[in-house]
Amino acid sequence: MISFTYPWYFLLFLVLAATGAVIFFRKRPAVKISSTIPLRKAAGKKHFLTFMESCMLIALALLIIACTRPRTSAGSRKIDRQGVDIILALDMSTSMTAYDRPENVSEREFISDIRQDKVKNRFETAKDEIRRFISNRPNDRIGLIGFADLAYSFVPPTPDHRLLLERLKELSPGMLGNATGIASPIGSAASRLKNSPSPRPVIVLFTDGANTAENRLSPQEAAAAAKEFNIILHTVGIGSAQCYGVDQFGRPGRAESDLDEKLLRELADISGGRYYPAADPAALATVMDEINALEKTDHETPVIELYRELTPYFCSGAAAVLLLGLIVSAAGKIRLP
Repeated sequence: MISFTYPWYFLLFLVLAATGAVIFFRKRPAVKISSTIPLRKAAGKKHFLTFMESCMLIALALLIIACTRPRTSAGSRKIDRQGVDIILALDMSTSMTAYDRPENVSEREFISDIRQDKVKNRFETAKDEIRRFISNRPNDRIGLIGFADLAYSFVPPTPDHRLLLERLKELSPGMLGNATGIASPIGSAASRLKNSPSPRPVIVLFTDGANTAENRLSPQEAAAAAKEFNIILHTVGIGSAQCYGVDQFGRPGRAESDLDEKLLRELADISGGRYYPAADPAALATVMDEINALEKTDHETPVIELYRELTPYFCSGAAAVLLLGLIVSAAGKIRLP
């Protein structure tokens, strides 16, 4: 069924009818003769428009219809959107360059994989999982904070996920120092989210260490401030005791992990969030899937009607009719020698 978005344009047909009447009843060129009786007998009783005049009127009629924006229904759909304001706080200290060995891989095999660049360190693994997390949440406003000695907001909560992914690509360990300050990113994220329209704004903090940087607020005080603004804090502890580092000569070897799981669990409990241990890349992938499934808020939008626009077809028809009139009129004036 065809509907018209601007039906009042049909009033232009009155103008078109008046134009047609003027053309139809206008006086034709004449010559002076003594009597018109023979001509009236020879002339037909009907008054016809020329072919070009007819094409012009048809083209105008098609353009008037095009102005009404005709369209046909192409169905409808209802979109259930799930939107949350989220800030991802990523540890950028140099300890994030360590590698975590899965339990089913031998030490010798794992060291060989490190030398051949077959495995990724904690930081690159976290970036991969954050990218996947972002791609799974197209309706969320997501922000990105990096932290080490201090916290830095790289991207505020935004629906522009392309920008978010570009900035994430630029991050590397050591850009903000070597220490790990956990209070600073929580406080910075809470400040960003305290006026969020989202009913349940979320902070997800990724770290592999303990709080080793001094801050005016303790991590517990920062988590309490987040709770005061109804912000949920989830903490993700990256790494395990089976970790390996690479020295300045590129030689991999055993390293120590200083992950403070007790503190991360306490911070999550304060704000009503959860602590997720991620001992290796597979565990981190599972953690991100759990957070993705947990943090959803349904917002049902109105039914969206889909239409197929017909205006281009009427405009094309008008152009074709005018072109036909010009071709026929020009062909009628050709005189063969």
